[in-house]
Amino acid sequence: MPQEAAGDESIISHIASLKAIKPASINGIHILKQSVDARSKQPWVNITAEVFIDEPITPRKTIAFEWKEVHHSSKTVLIVGAGPAGLFAALKLTELGIKPILVERGKDVRSRRRDLAVLNKEGIINPESNYCFGEGGAGTYSDGKLYTRSNKRGNINRILELFHHFGAEEKILYQSHPHIGTNKLPHIITAMREHILQCGGEVHFETKLTNFIIDRNELKGIEVHHQSALKADAVILATGHSARDVFELLHQNQILIEAKPFALGVRIEHPQQIIDSIQYHCSTRGEYLPPASYSLVEQVNGKGVFSFCMCPGGIIAPASTAAGELVVNGWSPSKRNNPFANSGMVVSVEQKDAVQYLKSQNSKVKSENLENHPLLMMYFQKAIEEKAYEAGGGKFVAPAQRMVDLFEKKISASLPPCSYVPGLQSVGLHEVLPPFIFESLRSGFHAFGKKMRGYFTNEAVAVATESRTSSPVRIPRNAETLQHPQIKNLYPCAEGAGYAGGIVSAAMDGEKVAVMAAAAISSPL
Repeated sequence: MPQEAAGDESIISHIASLKAIKPASINGIHILKQSVDARSKQPWVNITAEVFIDEPITPRKTIAFEWKEVHHSSKTVLIVGAGPAGLFAALKLTELGIKPILVERGKDVRSRRRDLAVLNKEGIINPESNYCFGEGGAGTYSDGKLYTRSNKRGNINRILELFHHFGAEEKILYQSHPHIGTNKLPHIITAMREHILQCGGEVHFETKLTNFIIDRNELKGIEVHHQSALKADAVILATGHSARDVFELLHQNQILIEAKPFALGVRIEHPQQIIDSIQYHCSTRGEYLPPASYSLVEQVNGKGVFSFCMCPGGIIAPASTAAGELVVNGWSPSKRNNPFANSGMVVSVEQKDAVQYLKSQNSKVKSENLENHPLLMMYFQKAIEEKAYEAGGGKFVAPAQRMVDLFEKKISASLPPCSYVPGLQSVGLHEVLPPFIFESLRSGFHAFGKKMRGYFTNEAVAVATESRTSSPVRIPRNAETLQHPQIKNLYPCAEGAGYAGGIVSAAMDGEKVAVMAAAAISSPL
């Protein structure tokens, strides 16, 4: 029962009852796994634990990390981007005895807060410091979810142990869907940065990549701010899925990149009480249960419609990176105690969809060879974001529509309370989204209402546009060396290169790329 899983004392009491022994004979426990099973009317908490009966409790087994002092290392690696991939790559390099030089276009986590406040309250965006750019990357202020299915990409437990080492609560090591929370993650990111500096690495904020220094297809370093040159033995490119200027820079330098399918749609927000009542089969969630979440997927006319980055007890935030473009994302604090639940609800987009849409619009790229253009999907993404910004009326006010009204193609006479601080504008989203996206969402919402009774309701509001689900560009790399196939010493990494999706998978990819870069620059010619 949930109340029996509320703390170690109650768990010990329950174990003693099951074993018909006295609670005093249990000297302690280590929880190994914990999950909530709400499939029946009575929710249960499943726990796997190591129990110490009539024996001393031993410390939990943890990974031992051995970082080296790299102040005077003869080898250096430049890491562009201080998101999870960049930070974990830097940490791994210090373990390997190689000096990381981390450059980040945005500000440190504390300074970012002020820019986010101005964006939310005044509708003014700093294109270099926002929800996507800055120390910690997009994940820092968009939740800190640590759940991933990417088991083949690396050691998930190692990544969780590192987060715990730098200040995350122990529970992330055993929860089925670990989560740190936007209010706590910045302190952990700061601790990582300070450790990198203590080991002898370098971290440079407000340092923007403006060009690559290439000699005979070999990357020698980067140019920053159109003037200074930074040289290194290798460069890890970990700039995230929203660094459009980097994609354009690669294309201008005739460095091979490819258009990549992604997904686009809206953020859907319900009162958390509705999701709780559906998932827990009760009118009121008990105090020992966490705010309920959900995961939904449906095939509509050959298109995948699915939930993305679900945030129980969360908030919708403006995740744009430039003026005149509207992007929304979601996050939750560690307690997930806000009154709303939000989730991305998105539709898969293929290259043929983007070509058809851009050709149907008065697009600046209409005359180009769109079918084969490596920035095709980025152009499509940008066009929708610009249309959403215009529909909202400016200052990042978001176009929105009640769920049932969206299905009925009726502009909402009013909109429900919403967590999105810049505000909402009632708009028919069929005027904002491409027809194939809108119709897929329309059918998807109705189908989800059949799967989750009560989900399809006008108390829910759809907020446009959720468009940064993954990178619209892939930067190729050799499967064995992880280097770019055309440019030696260039290591495309994580979300921005199309090889990860989320904090943990990005961190694992960062470590993997760091290992390969270290091996390449350390081996004799």
